[in-house]
Amino acid sequence: MESIPIITYTMNKLPSLTRPAGATVTAFDIEQPPPISPATPPPAEPFFDPSVRMPALTDPNIISEMRSTVADVSQTRSILKQLGPRPDHESVDTAKARLAEIEVRLANDLDEINLSESDGEDSKKEAEKDKEIYKAVIALDELHETYGKVLAEAEAKLERIYAAAVAGHGGGDEVAEGSEEVNEDVVRILQEANQKDVERIDLSDRGVRFLPEAFGKIRTLVALNLSVNQLQLIPDSIAGLENLEELNLSSNMLESLPESIGLLLNLKTLDVSSNKLTALPDSICSCRSLVELNASFNKLTYLPTNIGYELVNLRRLSIQLNKIRTLPTSIGEMSSLQFLDVHFNELQGLPHSVGKLTNLESINLSSNFSDLKELPETFGDLINLQDLDISNNQIHALPNTFGQLKNLRTLNLEENPIVIPPKEIVNSGVEAVKAYMAQRRVDLLAEEEARSKLEANEETPLGWLTRSTSWLKNSVVGATQSVSGYMGAHESNRDPAVNQQY
Repeated sequence: MESIPIITYTMNKLPSLTRPAGATVTAFDIEQPPPISPATPPPAEPFFDPSVRMPALTDPNIISEMRSTVADVSQTRSILKQLGPRPDHESVDTAKARLAEIEVRLANDLDEINLSESDGEDSKKEAEKDKEIYKAVIALDELHETYGKVLAEAEAKLERIYAAAVAGHGGGDEVAEGSEEVNEDVVRILQEANQKDVERIDLSDRGVRFLPEAFGKIRTLVALNLSVNQLQLIPDSIAGLENLEELNLSSNMLESLPESIGLLLNLKTLDVSSNKLTALPDSICSCRSLVELNASFNKLTYLPTNIGYELVNLRRLSIQLNKIRTLPTSIGEMSSLQFLDVHFNELQGLPHSVGKLTNLESINLSSNFSDLKELPETFGDLINLQDLDISNNQIHALPNTFGQLKNLRTLNLEENPIVIPPKEIVNSGVEAVKAYMAQRRVDLLAEEEARSKLEANEETPLGWLTRSTSWLKNSVVGATQSVSGYMGAHESNRDPAVNQQY
């Protein structure tokens, strides 16, 4: 980024682009454009003058193309902001599943001969209403996906334009694409593999741009290192490496992984860090032998919904420096997980299922900044947790169960507006924090128990009075009936003379 100042400028200054001092123009806010009515003309485009911002750029064609690209970036950003937050991946997957279920149900209802016309019509209307809701969620996600790609392409074009200007070429479209010429080292490796069994190949930092399909035929391969190259694509034929256990694709230019990677059933270690990945393929869930997965330094916004249900042998998960907002509920099923690093993301919280990770020893949730505001109460169930970093967030209070973390030995709470526990307790160290939170939980439970007893005692006199009143009422009624019966029984024995006196 620092080597390409136009990108830093575009990313950081775009919302506040203004003309130079003295210039007059209608105010324009890219992030919050004014509403457009039929009677008013469209707002002026954001002003961008590369010759002022970067005097070294003098080519009019480059200046014109750069200005046009910046306008594309600003427009796309505005659209994405108007769309609102993108639905999380798990919600989209759920919507797709529910939609499929409704379609099947409607199809079955049509086949029901005995279904009354009125009931069938009501059921269909209800199903159609549900379909619209799920379709809206899916459509919103697709819009975010589409405009996200447009924005990425525009930003990439800015990089190419500036690189071309620095190199003395023309516009960004004239920059040569990566050659698919096979690297000499790759050719040599393939020739050796045809003559003998090869188990380990290290092609790291060799300037490799292209990996031929023939690589998938080296079936004896156990470890493959292709890190620090210029690969933009991994061929589907990689699925042929059926004995592969270690795959290092870090520090390349990959924007996606092939779905066929899910056929590497013996893969134990996968490193795809420092690439341009926006998502991991769902098929990666089929790599059930994975013990370590490093997908840090990418552009991931989510993890596959079912990743936790399938990768039950995973021990280390490194997904720091991405754009992940939520972790899937299924992550709680990673029963073997010991190390989790999610720092420098956009994490808004943890699922309650995280408490099921009872083998977790280290977790780094730092630097999610204003997005991360609390930890779930189930956090205290992480009985083997030893190292915890939640610095640089917006956490006000630790969960009441925090004192249950008996094995916790290091704790970083810096740069949080912590109120519970108090600052002086935090400054006293991890043992003081655990003791305070444990005692706080005991006090809270005692208060709750006292409150319950008080409520029970308040209810007891009323209950006794009600029972006493009921007993007294029944006694009076019984006595009245007895007296009436007694009086009735003796009515016939009374002296007629006495009756006359009354």
